[in-house]
Amino acid sequence: MVRISGGSFAMGSEDFFPEERPVHRVRVDAFWIDPHPVTNAAFRRFVKQTGYVTVAERTPAAEDYPDAEPENLIPGGLVFRPTRRPVPLDNWHRWWRYVPGACWRHPRGPGTTLDGLDRHPVTQVAYEDAQAYAAWVGKQLPTEAEWEYAARGGLDGATFTWGDEFEPTGRRMANVWVGAFPWKFEPGRGQAGTPGTTAVGTYAPNGYGLHDMTGNVWEWTIDYFRPRHPTPTCCAPRNPQVGTPESTVPQRFPRRIIKGGSYLCAACYCLRYRPAARQGQTEETATCHLGFRCVVRDATS
Repeated sequence: MVRISGGSFAMGSEDFFPEERPVHRVRVDAFWIDPHPVTNAAFRRFVKQTGYVTVAERTPAAEDYPDAEPENLIPGGLVFRPTRRPVPLDNWHRWWRYVPGACWRHPRGPGTTLDGLDRHPVTQVAYEDAQAYAAWVGKQLPTEAEWEYAARGGLDGATFTWGDEFEPTGRRMANVWVGAFPWKFEPGRGQAGTPGTTAVGTYAPNGYGLHDMTGNVWEWTIDYFRPRHPTPTCCAPRNPQVGTPESTVPQRFPRRIIKGGSYLCAACYCLRYRPAARQGQTEETATCHLGFRCVVRDATS
């Protein structure tokens, strides 16, 4: 793991999406963080030693989905399917499908495997799965503040983890979507013509030596999602965490904050491959572009 010294930083951004506002000073204590997302190989060891069954491998409970037909309560996960031509970007159902049988072992559905993907981030993991793995290795999931502070790599206020220019000297810096989303994709380093995860460490680390804080896969944090940051106060809060779900939005599954963007983030659609970017994701969701990494808060470890 990499030790991140404590300090303060400007969290959020005023330049992009409303949920990233307002910018406010935050202080975090020192902590340790994984240098890259948890890999398929690491998650396989966890499952082998514990017999753990992920959320995507379990039959959904009828009481959790009261409007679903019984025949549709089938284990599975969300899988991206590129379109064949340009489509309006106002409906994600055009490129996402719920695929029965999709899980961490078969991230794109039955017939797909992890062959050659040991060093790729594990995907199709719900929040509960990430928490279970973290407990097994004696770690925790990061708070949003910890994650964003580490992602910035010492570049307080920069747009990206490496600075303000998307492709400095014409060099792609992360595994993100370049091209016309969701149909025309220009492969980057470590890709064979189709969008997907890349091995951890394929792209250069940030200033703290952390890989894939931008792109590759979204990452779970422990914070519940709120649509805006808190109003700044005279003093920077220390180790902030949103520990309760939204009380004004009825929902079966609360939303947690995910950070970092993924290989499906495109400038023309999402542009969330930035440290300040944040998104709410329901806890039971498993997708082919969502993973996690862990932290340890005991600075003496």
